[in-house]
Amino acid sequence: MKKSAFIIFAFIFLFIFSGFRSSAQIRKVLNKPNYNEAPYHFGFILGINQMFFALKPADSLSFIKWEPDQYPDIFADSVVLYSVSPSPTPGFTIGILGNLRLGKYFDMRFIPSLSFGERKLNYQVEIFNEGQGQMVTTTKSITSTLVNFPLDFRYRSTRLNNFGIYLLAGVQYSIDLASQRKAEESTTDITVKLNKQDFYVNAGIGFEFYTTYFKFGTEIRMGYGLNQLLKNENNIYTNSIESLRSKVFLLSFTFE
Repeated sequence: MKKSAFIIFAFIFLFIFSGFRSSAQIRKVLNKPNYNEAPYHFGFILGINQMFFALKPADSLSFIKWEPDQYPDIFADSVVLYSVSPSPTPGFTIGILGNLRLGKYFDMRFIPSLSFGERKLNYQVEIFNEGQGQMVTTTKSITSTLVNFPLDFRYRSTRLNNFGIYLLAGVQYSIDLASQRKAEESTTDITVKLNKQDFYVNAGIGFEFYTTYFKFGTEIRMGYGLNQLLKNENNIYTNSIESLRSKVFLLSFTFE
């Protein structure tokens, strides 16, 4: 997915850029012609996110012997865990935007935002009762409310009439307000707990449209978490995972 996403973004960038180079030769009335000359400006963003997990399961997963106290919410004499897979659900993001001009084509942006989302971990398990086996899927839902502090640097193309393109890269610090890392462990219903803090590297592409009264933009970005998020609590849901890191895709709309 990572490789295909970059290919799609590169194709979109090259296609639009080549198409608008020819149309730029036709002079049009410029909206807000001196907008990019301002030393700084502000705005806000609205976005749709997809929160993923980059997951690496434990080695030889199906050969691990699990003790009954490691799966208290699975009613079985014994279990065999075959696979663990993540799945996302759509969420949304809101935030404010501050842009500092660094040069003719370079900007620095600070966009504190609030993101709401949910991720799921799906465990494919075979349970045995009195010698009879049955395949089941157990799902653990993890809700996140992230306060994000991204610092991005972007390179803007030459303005093509009332249209522009840019590439961005940056870093981000996030705090998960819904993290259950410090929650009390239940003996009957296990909750998968995550680390509260994470650091990301971000990359993306954006398109800007200059209107009469403001600049409207749409942006696609990917963020990859650097921290190991999972808190190991010696149960089937955490001991089956060697590494769990965050991965976020964001489609946002900016009003500046």
